[in-house]
Amino acid sequence: MRVFHFQPPPFCLREALRYAGTHGEDEEITALMISAWQEAEGQLSYQVCCREYPLLLDGENCNLYFAGVQSRSLSRHLQGCHGTLLMGATVGVGIDRLIARYGKIAPARALMMQAIGAERIEALCDAFCRLMGEEMKRAGAYLRPRFSPGYGDVPLEMQIDIFKALRPEKPIGLTLNDSLLMSPSKSVTAIIGLTEEKQNMPSASCLSCGKRECLYRRDL
Repeated sequence: MRVFHFQPPPFCLREALRYAGTHGEDEEITALMISAWQEAEGQLSYQVCCREYPLLLDGENCNLYFAGVQSRSLSRHLQGCHGTLLMGATVGVGIDRLIARYGKIAPARALMMQAIGAERIEALCDAFCRLMGEEMKRAGAYLRPRFSPGYGDVPLEMQIDIFKALRPEKPIGLTLNDSLLMSPSKSVTAIIGLTEEKQNMPSASCLSCGKRECLYRRDL
């Protein structure tokens, strides 16, 4: 198990506004987002844990060594990979508290906090992938875009296997309840393929997801 504590990645106002369902055309909404960010900034932490595993593919059967799953989308995504990096990431409970507080008294500000949380966890995952990409490159390996439970035909129930393998509760304070919801809510678990095939690895996890109608899908 490896545990990382990151410095705050640069905040992207444009991305946060996109997660809020706007694009910055409205000065009042932009001002509200900036104000929410100024309040939320000091309430966030940036933590990641990971483990490396071998990989064996047999058609659609994926032996991930911490779990086995039959999946067309995951097997296709991991073709050519010799192993995987299993990761869990969170920006902490502070943003959840702000969302809950303003959900009762200022719904518009709560929406901004939700969007900030989404932008922050994606920025953290991207920072982690850049760091590991550089590290793996020195060992002659390259990263595939991350792939999370719920993408394609991989069931959300795979979260149970991921949490048993990572045990992220103590190192980064990330838990899973009986409804398969993570706490803190602005958290991500993912499988990252390791391959010897040199490639440009897009940071956007949207590449791995077939939900092309998603309102929050990045332009790739």
